[in-house]
Amino acid sequence: MQTFEALGLSQPIMEAVQALGFTEPTAIQSQAIPRLLQEDVDFIGLAQTGTGKTAAFGLPLAERIDEALPLTQALILAPTRELCLQITTELAQFARYRKQVRILAVYGGADIHKQIREARQGVHILVATPGRLRDLMRRKAVNLQHIRFAVLDEADEMLNMGFKEEIDEILQETPEEKMVWLFSATMPAEVRRISEEYMSDPFELSVGVKNTANADIDHQYALVRPSDKYLALRRFLDYSPDTYGIVFCRTRREASELAEQLTKDGYNADALHGDLSQSQRDRVMARFRSRQLKVLIATDVAARGIDVDNISHVFHLNIPEDLNFYTHRAGRTGRAGRKGTSILLASPRELSIIRRLESRLKAPFTPVDIPSGQEVFEKRLMGFVQRLKNAEPHEAIAPLLPAMASELEHLSKEELIHKLASMAMRPAMLAHLKDKSLPAREKGKAAPALQKPKELFINVGAMDVDGKAGFLSFICGLSRIPGGAIGKIDMSSKHTFFQVNEDAAPQVIRELDGSHFQGRALRVNEGMPKRAEKKGKKFMAGKGKSKKGR
Repeated sequence: MQTFEALGLSQPIMEAVQALGFTEPTAIQSQAIPRLLQEDVDFIGLAQTGTGKTAAFGLPLAERIDEALPLTQALILAPTRELCLQITTELAQFARYRKQVRILAVYGGADIHKQIREARQGVHILVATPGRLRDLMRRKAVNLQHIRFAVLDEADEMLNMGFKEEIDEILQETPEEKMVWLFSATMPAEVRRISEEYMSDPFELSVGVKNTANADIDHQYALVRPSDKYLALRRFLDYSPDTYGIVFCRTRREASELAEQLTKDGYNADALHGDLSQSQRDRVMARFRSRQLKVLIATDVAARGIDVDNISHVFHLNIPEDLNFYTHRAGRTGRAGRKGTSILLASPRELSIIRRLESRLKAPFTPVDIPSGQEVFEKRLMGFVQRLKNAEPHEAIAPLLPAMASELEHLSKEELIHKLASMAMRPAMLAHLKDKSLPAREKGKAAPALQKPKELFINVGAMDVDGKAGFLSFICGLSRIPGGAIGKIDMSSKHTFFQVNEDAAPQVIRELDGSHFQGRALRVNEGMPKRAEKKGKKFMAGKGKSKKGR
C-alpha cells in the first residue's frame, strides 16, 4: 500500500495531511502529486468526480507557493461557486502549517466590492469562477502577470456551461511560461482545443478509461410511460425510505414544479435552479448538506460542482440531451470509494439511447422493475416491525405492564400484532395499495422486450481485469460487440458468469473461446447448464480443454 509519506511532501504539508486523517492516496493522487511536485510540466489529469482531484493539484500547489513573495502565483478556475468554495476550504487545510500563504475565492453572487478589497490586499492563490474573475480583470482589481500555475478544474463542465470566451480571455492575460494543470472527467473536443492552445507537450494521466463510468456506481433504468414518471419516482423513494439523493430535470420549471409536488405529498424536498438568488441557493444547499432535505431537485447547470458526501441515489427524470451530462449527473453519487445508484426513468422508445450510453461509458445499465404498490406497502410495514423489534423499552412504562397485560390478555399474539400494525399504517402507506400498476408501454402498445439474454461462462475474473467496467471493456474489445449487448455480470476471483444478448452470444464464443489471454487459453461456454450440472461440486473440474484444443 502506497502512503502519502512516499510522495515527497514536505513536513508542514505532511502534518496537514495527517491532521485531515488521510492515509492512502487515491489513484490520481499517487500518480499526479510526485510529478507536479518535482517537475515544471503542463499536466492533464482525466478522472471522474469524487476521485480526489483537489488534493492531486492542491497539495503540490500548497507546497510550491513561495509565501515570502507577495504576488498572486497560482490561479484555479472552477465552474461554480460551490466548487470554488470547496477548493478554497481544502487548500486552506492543506496549507494550514504554512501560515503566510493567503488564499482568496472570488465568485458571482457575492459582494464584488468586498472581493476587490481583499484581492488588492494581496493573495498567493486565487480561486475563481470564470465570469467573476473576468469582471475583476476589467476593473483592474487583480494582477495575473506573475501567475506560475494555472489550474482548470472540471474543465469539461466549464466549457459545457459556456465559459469558453472567459477562459480564453483569462489565460491570454497570464504569462506564457506558466504551467497549466487541467483536470477533467471527460475529454471532449473543446477541452482538447484548450490543451492544444495553452499547453506545451503536456503529460497526460488517465485514471480509468476515458469517458468511462465510475465502477462504484450501479447504473439502472426503469421503463415507464412519461405520464407515470412522478408516481414511479415516488415508488422508488418510498421503497427505500433512507434515500438521500438528487433528482435531475431538464428545465427550471420542471425542477420547481416537481419540488412543489413532492413537498405537498410530504417529502423533504426542494429545488435548485437558475431562477434562485444566491442567498436562496445557499439556503437550499445548507438544508441539503445538513440532511433537512432528503431529496434535492436540480437542473444540470444548477447542480454543477455540488460535492456532498454519501449521496445514495441519483434519479434522472429524463435522459439529458447532451449525453456527457449523464456522467456529471451520475457522478454526484459513488464518490470517494462509496457505492451509489443512478436510475434513469426512461420511456421504451428511449432504449436505443440507453444502449448508446452503455457503449459510451463501457458500463452495463441494468433494467429494474418499478416497485409495485403492494411491494412498497409491505416494505414500509416491515420497516415498522423492525423498528418495533429494536425499540428500547421505556422505564416509565414498566409499572403499567401488569395492567396493560390484563387489558390485552384476551388477544392472541397474532391479533395483537395485527392491531399494532394497523395502527402504524398512515394514509400514505394505504395509498400505495390503491395505486395503479405502472406498465412500461404507450397506450395501445406493448413495451418492447429486451433481447432474450443468454448466460455465458469465461475463465477470467476479478484478479485478471479491473472490476466490471474492466471486464466489459475486455469482452467488448475482443469480441467486437457493443456494451449494450451485455447484461448482468457475476464475477468471482477466477471466473465470471455474464449475460449477453442471444444473437451476440455465438460471436462472443467464436472470438474468445480458445484464444489466449495473459499466457493461458480462454474458455467460454454457456453458463447456466453448467451451473445446474455442477451445483454443489467444484466448478469445471477436469474441463480444462477449450474446443480449439480438442
